[in-house]
Amino acid sequence: MIDKTENIKMNLLNDKTTSKVSQFFKAIADPTRIKILFALKNGPLSVNELTSVMVMTQSAVSHQLRVLKDSNLVINKKIGKEVYYRLADDHVHVIFNQAIEHVGEWVI
Repeated sequence: MIDKTENIKMNLLNDKTTSKVSQFFKAIADPTRIKILFALKNGPLSVNELTSVMVMTQSAVSHQLRVLKDSNLVINKKIGKEVYYRLADDHVHVIFNQAIEHVGEWVI
């Protein structure tokens, strides 16, 4: 019979998955990136629109979007001269909503 600790060891995440999950949490650990993700919850926004919403320079917004894109949290689409960003998929939306709900339980 396999004891509990051996069973846990056999079912641990592999290093590649662990690294990707860590990268995910690092990407959303920044307050500015959280605000960008929140702004994108309702649909795609252009970089110019995000610049206006965030009251930041285009360069600063683009840097944050690059981090989110590299972590597969947002995707972009170029339409003419504008680049629009949106959440990568429903998982991002669900995880983000769950995080907001979770912290809402202990925020006074």
